[in-house]
Amino acid sequence: MLAVTLAACDKPATPPSFQNTDLTGLDYARDFALTDHNGKPRTLADFKGKVVVMFFGFTQCPDVCPTTMAEMAAVMKELGPDADKVQVLFVTIDPARDTRELLAQYVPAFDARFLGLYGDADATAKVAKEFKVFYAKVPGKADGSYSMDHTAASYVFDRNGKIRLFVRHGKGPAPIVHDIKQLLN
Repeated sequence: MLAVTLAACDKPATPPSFQNTDLTGLDYARDFALTDHNGKPRTLADFKGKVVVMFFGFTQCPDVCPTTMAEMAAVMKELGPDADKVQVLFVTIDPARDTRELLAQYVPAFDARFLGLYGDADATAKVAKEFKVFYAKVPGKADGSYSMDHTAASYVFDRNGKIRLFVRHGKGPAPIVHDIKQLLN
């Protein structure tokens, strides 16, 4: 009698090799309770089954926010049909100016599938603390004007709503596409 062993059957699955910072297993960035730009209350559970990319910013940002949103639009385009399995969320850190109406104009201008999220000052502070996101109002040159300093990165969650990646600003779409494809497989 001939015994045949299939070594491939015993081989454990190889963990993904991410190009962005792997946050798998961290005990923060677990959830949020905000409202989307359509007026619907949202939590992370609403997007179960999709890879979620979450970015904190503000609509009047002159550089980091629009370039990140444009970069994510390029990622979605490059993903092709798989883009429908991804949800991009833009969380405002400037709720005083970023109204629901403004978010509804700004965020989907990059991709119709993107959602803007907002809360009052307390809800924003709570979510920023949970995600360890820094933000601060910086006085402008004109009376009453201001800008916002903030963490310039995105968080990526797998289809089960678990934090997986930290994506630094300005790396380009390729490493994000690479990592999202791994999370979708």
